[in-house]
Amino acid sequence: MSFQEPDAERPRILLTGATGYIGGRLLTRLEADGGHIRCLARRPENLAGKVADSTEVVRGDLNDRDSLDQAMCEIDVAYYLVHSLGSSGDFEAEEAASAQNFADAARNAGVGRIIYLGGLGGDAASASSHLRSRRRVGEILRTSRAAVIEFRASIVIGSGSVSFEMVRALVERLPVMITPRWVSVPAQPIAINDLIEYLASALKVEGDDNRVFEIGGSDVVSYGGLMREYARQRRLRRMMIAVPVLTPRLSSLWLGLVTPVYARIGRKLIDSLRNASVVDAPPPAGTFDIQPAGVQDAIAAAIHNEDREFAETRWSDALSSSGAQRQNRTVRFGSRLVDTRTVVVPAPPQSAFSPISKIGGDTGWYCANYLWSIRGFLDLLTGGVGVRRGRRDPDRLAVGDTVDWWRVESYEPGRRVKLFAEMRMPGRAWLEFEVSPHDQGSLIRQTAEFDPVGLAGLIYWYSLWPLHSYVFRGMIRGIAAAAVRDARNRN
Repeated sequence: MSFQEPDAERPRILLTGATGYIGGRLLTRLEADGGHIRCLARRPENLAGKVADSTEVVRGDLNDRDSLDQAMCEIDVAYYLVHSLGSSGDFEAEEAASAQNFADAARNAGVGRIIYLGGLGGDAASASSHLRSRRRVGEILRTSRAAVIEFRASIVIGSGSVSFEMVRALVERLPVMITPRWVSVPAQPIAINDLIEYLASALKVEGDDNRVFEIGGSDVVSYGGLMREYARQRRLRRMMIAVPVLTPRLSSLWLGLVTPVYARIGRKLIDSLRNASVVDAPPPAGTFDIQPAGVQDAIAAAIHNEDREFAETRWSDALSSSGAQRQNRTVRFGSRLVDTRTVVVPAPPQSAFSPISKIGGDTGWYCANYLWSIRGFLDLLTGGVGVRRGRRDPDRLAVGDTVDWWRVESYEPGRRVKLFAEMRMPGRAWLEFEVSPHDQGSLIRQTAEFDPVGLAGLIYWYSLWPLHSYVFRGMIRGIAAAAVRDARNRN
């Protein structure tokens, strides 16, 4: 089947890796463009509620030829966005076997085009096993007889990407860093949004021949440069001390201690960094209408987009709505620390929200008001706003109002209020309350969110964690009790 058949404007697409970082973002982009999309997933339930109604999700595995044959049926374009970087076994053999199964199934189904994301820097004889495997996968896919478009990219910068999270964790947690040789190896990072645009635009590249495109951002920089730029944008002062020798094994163990990256993944990443990953032959002019961002803009977008992504994430999805109050429910989102607690009250939403709308000022915070006063006094001593501002109105809130040392950032009467802290601290903090109907009355959700700046921010949060736990637990209990009283009074 030639790709340039009559259905080329709206090809039937098979997407692998939709539950992963890049595949998940590409899925959103492809759905926005319309068309026929089928996702192959080992656990389709992981995509429940995350795909458009028009997107088909089928169960399958790259090691199961029967499931691949069924998934490839009537497909024009197939995206290959899977890898075995986190495997504890022989990941090169696993990747080769998966790619061969995929290529065979694509050939049997007459798939016209395969779009594959590989890595830059795998040409040298000293290339890492990870990059060698990436190149080998591309070679195997080209045996499918489909037209293969292979992108080769370096470091991906985006909130949630492995490389960016590694940089973030190192800079946030270590004021002084011992930097091995791989930190200074040149690379050409690409912003996640630009990478997604390349992958989506590959659907419209003309021709039925195999193509390899090296892609990257507009800057050549090392991991050390990325760390310095991230530190600059976060206003952190960091010192880097270069050492001539630090083996990949020691580096990976070090990363495992101070970053979210598993040691075995860190080892494979570091192995890949011993060779430069710079674009030697950029795509020919006119092939793609994309102007890649530089490192400064890419990092700024990653930090900014985390705010948006957090706002779009509902932590209730991960919490039981059974009414059992969660104790010390602390999770991480990027650099953020989040304490989420829920309680079900036998009261209508109007009564459940009533004590929330009156919080602060003369009403207080429903638990340990003396601790809030002490914290406000300390804030005042350090030049902060303290608690003396109180409230504009004891019963009603509006966006922009002050509530002691908080300010109302967003407000939906009867349903939700989010407060931003204006006290002095090494980071940013929010406090959010949300009320939703429940078959037993109302569900109250309380979320405390802290975005620490550097090591000082982490020390601040964890040193106060026992007090935070006591206050947050007591606060939601106090609000629940006040809601029940309000419901009784209304009756």
